[in-house]
Amino acid sequence: MTDGHVPFERVPVTVRTRWPDGRTNAYLVGGSDALLVDPAAVDPALTAAVDAREVAHVAVTHTHGDHLGAVTHYAERCDATVWARAGRTERFVAKAECEPDRTFREGTVVGPATVVETPGHAPDHVAFKVGDEALVGDLAAAAGSVFIGGSDGDLRAYLVSLRRLLHRGLRRLHPGHGDAIEDPTATLERLLDHRRYRERRVLEAVAAGARTPAEVTVAAYEKDLVGVEDLARLTVIAHLEKLAVEGRVAWDGERAAPG
Repeated sequence: MTDGHVPFERVPVTVRTRWPDGRTNAYLVGGSDALLVDPAAVDPALTAAVDAREVAHVAVTHTHGDHLGAVTHYAERCDATVWARAGRTERFVAKAECEPDRTFREGTVVGPATVVETPGHAPDHVAFKVGDEALVGDLAAAAGSVFIGGSDGDLRAYLVSLRRLLHRGLRRLHPGHGDAIEDPTATLERLLDHRRYRERRVLEAVAAGARTPAEVTVAAYEKDLVGVEDLARLTVIAHLEKLAVEGRVAWDGERAAPG
């Protein structure tokens, strides 16, 4: 429940995802004119929750496959308006396999929520602010870090998004995976500190002679990477791309060198 007494419900849905618990959180916000966010898959518990509300809007925090698998199903079931990020509708159609009815951007009001643009994990990533709380998708997690890398990741944008949300002074965050974040300030600062730490490790690795992403990954991580080595390597590449833009390393897409 948020300030203003807006009904607020989380429904974890089992879906194919790299997150450890194998589930994505779908959210229902509001009673009448309710908003359904991130319907990852058709699920009995989610269907029951949807049927108990007057769902008028369906939206996703971003268009990764573990967040939007049942957009069409629940939009049709509820005769709801489907929303997508303005300027990213082609991506939405390709991923969700349905046409949006309307688009949003920073500040758009969707049912009981207001859109906050938070790119970085994905180029179309947004959060939905409801009172002094927010649905934040894969911007943050109560434990661990968020993957930023691959063709969708932009580490510079992600860090800006973390700071933007930090400055809003929110009381609680609701992530796309795992439990609610009860201390947003501490969590967002932890995630920023984690990225600064990893950046230092990448810089130290390059300065010490590591050149390929694989070499930098081995040098920059001090933990066992079994099962997540691919994600760690892509994260290193994201850091190298950021550092190259800033002129702190030389990076040609295959090999790094001190800047």
